[in-house]
Amino acid sequence: MEHHTSYLQKHASITRSRINNFINDGQWRDVNLKSVIEYLRVSGEPHVSLEVWSAPGQDRPAFEHAVKQKYRPAHIGETFGPSWTTHWFRVMVNIPREFVGRRVRFEIDTGSEAMIWSADGEPIMGLTGGGGRERHVDYLLTERASEHEEPRQLYVEMACNDLFGNGDYHQRPQDRSIYYRLNSADLVSHNEPVLALYYDLQVINDMANRITEESPRSWQALAAANAIVNVFEHTDLSTVEPAREIARQFFKAQGGDSNHQVYAIGNCHIDTAWLWPYAETKRKAARSWSTQLQLMDVYPEYKFAASQGQQLEWLKENYPSLFSKIQDKAKTGQFIPIGATWVECDCNMPSGESLVRQFLLGQHFFKEHFGEISDVFWLPDTFGYASQLPQIVRLAGAKYFFTQKLSWNSMNRFPNTTFRWVGLDGSHVLTHMAPSNTYVGQCTPGELMDSVKRHKDLSYTNESLYLFGNGDGGGGPLRDMLERMRRMENLDGLPRVKQAHPREFYEHVEQTTKDLVSWKGELYFELHRGTYTSQANNKLWNRQSEFVLRDVELLSTIAHSKDWQNFTYPADELTRLWKLVCLNQFHDVIPGSSINMVYRDSDKIYEDVFASAKNLRRCALDIIYGELPPLANATPEDTGFVVLNTTSWMRTSIVAVPAQLESMYMRQTDVDSSLVQVCKGNGVVLTIAANVPGYGAQVVTPSAHHNTRAQFVPVRVSASETHGSYVMENRHVRVVIDSNGRITSYYDHAEKRELVAAGAAGNVLELYDDVPDYWDAWDIEVYSLEKYRALEGGDVTISEEGPLVASLQLRMRLSESSTLTQKISLSAISTRLDFETNVDWHENRKCLKASFTWDIVSDVATYETQFGVVQRPTHRNTSWDIAKFEVCAHKFTDLSEFGYGVALLNDCKYGHATLENKMSLSLLRAPKAPDEHCDMGQHRFRYAVYPHVGSFNESNVVQEAYQFNVPLQVLPVNPSALLEGHELPLGQPCFSISGARNVVLDTVKLAEDKSGYIVRLYEAYGGHARALLTTKLPAASVHKVNILEKRMCEDANNSELCWLSHSKTVEVVFKPFEIVTLKFISN
Repeated sequence: MEHHTSYLQKHASITRSRINNFINDGQWRDVNLKSVIEYLRVSGEPHVSLEVWSAPGQDRPAFEHAVKQKYRPAHIGETFGPSWTTHWFRVMVNIPREFVGRRVRFEIDTGSEAMIWSADGEPIMGLTGGGGRERHVDYLLTERASEHEEPRQLYVEMACNDLFGNGDYHQRPQDRSIYYRLNSADLVSHNEPVLALYYDLQVINDMANRITEESPRSWQALAAANAIVNVFEHTDLSTVEPAREIARQFFKAQGGDSNHQVYAIGNCHIDTAWLWPYAETKRKAARSWSTQLQLMDVYPEYKFAASQGQQLEWLKENYPSLFSKIQDKAKTGQFIPIGATWVECDCNMPSGESLVRQFLLGQHFFKEHFGEISDVFWLPDTFGYASQLPQIVRLAGAKYFFTQKLSWNSMNRFPNTTFRWVGLDGSHVLTHMAPSNTYVGQCTPGELMDSVKRHKDLSYTNESLYLFGNGDGGGGPLRDMLERMRRMENLDGLPRVKQAHPREFYEHVEQTTKDLVSWKGELYFELHRGTYTSQANNKLWNRQSEFVLRDVELLSTIAHSKDWQNFTYPADELTRLWKLVCLNQFHDVIPGSSINMVYRDSDKIYEDVFASAKNLRRCALDIIYGELPPLANATPEDTGFVVLNTTSWMRTSIVAVPAQLESMYMRQTDVDSSLVQVCKGNGVVLTIAANVPGYGAQVVTPSAHHNTRAQFVPVRVSASETHGSYVMENRHVRVVIDSNGRITSYYDHAEKRELVAAGAAGNVLELYDDVPDYWDAWDIEVYSLEKYRALEGGDVTISEEGPLVASLQLRMRLSESSTLTQKISLSAISTRLDFETNVDWHENRKCLKASFTWDIVSDVATYETQFGVVQRPTHRNTSWDIAKFEVCAHKFTDLSEFGYGVALLNDCKYGHATLENKMSLSLLRAPKAPDEHCDMGQHRFRYAVYPHVGSFNESNVVQEAYQFNVPLQVLPVNPSALLEGHELPLGQPCFSISGARNVVLDTVKLAEDKSGYIVRLYEAYGGHARALLTTKLPAASVHKVNILEKRMCEDANNSELCWLSHSKTVEVVFKPFEIVTLKFISN
């Protein structure tokens, strides 16, 4: 009987355990393979000497500054900190003779992130200290040490943070101070054949563990691994070669041509901010990408993709030599700029124009610095994908989309892997969601096998993308990943794998597949619904910045067209501001899921945006109204003022008389006039600005009210006979408010209709328990809807009695620590009821909502999205319906039936829900991680109820929501200086639209090439349209362009546009939800 007989099949699990013990750290490390991977390790003097200089505070000094400072001796075991500080080490390395002829690495473990620099200031390689799979602490000094090695000087920049910021962000405050230990600084040489055997066994062992036992290949892998353990003897390195031969024989077996094909691409998804501030991301990008450049030289087959134009621009500015090397590697095809956008942005809350600018900025950067735009929209980690993205992607010159985030869905398994994603207007992009369900793959056989097992469209296509490399905090692929990848390229038992540009994958799918399925509409993410609400002020400032830049671009374009010789369009400054706004739309910033430090930075960014925009606006108005004196010079005879309308339709609104004119205005106005109101609280004088033209201006004077007075009915407010209730009434509606600020009746006079459902109410303030399953700032869970209380104990008083505006003041204590005041207002000229809200918020994991229950029946509610609307069910028939218990909307949500509807408007809120006839708006949350101070403090926001005759498609809800967010602007000029017969600048609309009330003119800006100006419009309701657009600005011709402002194909252009040069009018045909960008060529 032979003594080597194995009972492998009878004790497979024990054998697997044996092999795991053989290659892993643990109690057997002194006798297993790990015991002889290292040939020699030395440390300390004279081999490694260390000196350190600590930068003051949280400064992140450049190399040129750091090397000039005074250094002191440093030693192993010393700690450095606190968190977010920087420490520079000067290292002198002397390779001893024992390393002659061998590959030598320098290992330094600071317990944190770090960067190795050459003595002449070149960033060489990033490091990640500590434990875990992301650990990377070595740098190759030489491939082969000589007998006479010269001393080497290096610098190590230590950042006192780890790859994921400042430690455990779920349970510990992120503002705490952590000190990091200098664990080692050694010279190391490995037994390279042993290291190669280690990589062999990692692959073979994982195949034995992951391939099912029904497959002979599983047993072959287990047998090979077991044989290697039997052959190897840690005290005799001559056994390494026979062991490797066993591995080589195993690797000889190749897969067939029909095997699944995996296209692998390295990446190091770097969150532009998350558990670290923007300033640290600049260093993370340098650390991560310098490492990848080193690996590209060693592994010529290696290909690496990097997204986000912002991070590349930061690298260009701060590490120019490194950026130049990246450009060189891009030419060879190893470094692949990808993604098309400025940052990997959130796709729920940014406006349509913001998404356009993400692509415009990103694609321009890629084209300028890498010679081509990206044809792949690359967004692996964003929390949902809006339904207009396919159209925007196509208009940005891309045609492919990659993500994997929907694999995180909490309720439903998304049914597709490779499919055509069809947007609102019918545009489609070829979309792929990596079936490995990760963008931080570790190059293991199991992950490649998952690419087949989890692929949901194998009946149509037999290939997939696979992303590998450490990420979120950066880092990227490591040497051991690439070694495993080499062994798995064409190996029996695994899918075939090759490293390739993602474009190669998409093009192959296009060429070989004809029957892909389609998915129409939004890709709703069934998780992280709390991100629609967390960090409320950040969301407010995002909305405001989007609108202020919109107005500045419009006014600057008008000023440039009026007097281009004396006014230079501020293109560079506007680009800078848009970059800042787009930066803050990164998918962990605007969603509210970053640490407090990030929001301190974003606050400063918004302050910068608003201050600069205010100055730009003033400069443009100085040109437009330069011949008019300022209001500050008004005389007692001056009573008129100028009101500007920056929406594209005529408006009538109530405005505040400029403070300089209040007394004069009142003296020349009939004291009994119902068209002027002095507010009780602050003395502000209100009046009506009637029929202000779209994209135009109008002078408002007391005499202008004569035509309005005959049709005017004042608004009234009174205490009701019912105790504690108040009645607000104008010619359109009658509203009853109870002592808790709730709407108990909302009656439409003309329609003779009560809007509030029997026994129900509107503006019910509700406080919910908000303890999610795991992700604090990210999630609102469905079970939270089960535990809440409707808030009571309010106090309501009359604050304004008309005739223009009637207001009630609600004061309510939300809890022992939080209070709310709310001004509830009804004007004389609208059905709209406004709620101006101030909250002093100091809660712990609570969510404040306002709910409204209407006497309306509809199976769907309509929610505004970018450049359009989406309809979602109001019932919960299926698990897909249930999952949408909290959804994203922009300026409004609408619930309509035949003949009537009610819209809920807002100025900064994005979390909405409609269940049957109850509409809810999420106002504030109070998560404690990763920002323990999230939303604590003062908040001011507005929302409104807008009843309307007709269904949503018959209404003007889109226009009303714009008006709620874009008030008429009172200009600081005095129109009394206008000479008789002279027109007020912008007295006639600079743009007007006729024939299509469903078309919205959203954006006017100077063209990027400065040869004309851009006008962007969209169809807002979901129907066809034929619109006539007339411009008063100079225009010799017009043509249709994409959002990169490149002329679209001639056939489509000629069939869609009809230019009437004598009237400067163009006829534009729209499909439902189509975005149209026109370029007017100036004379």
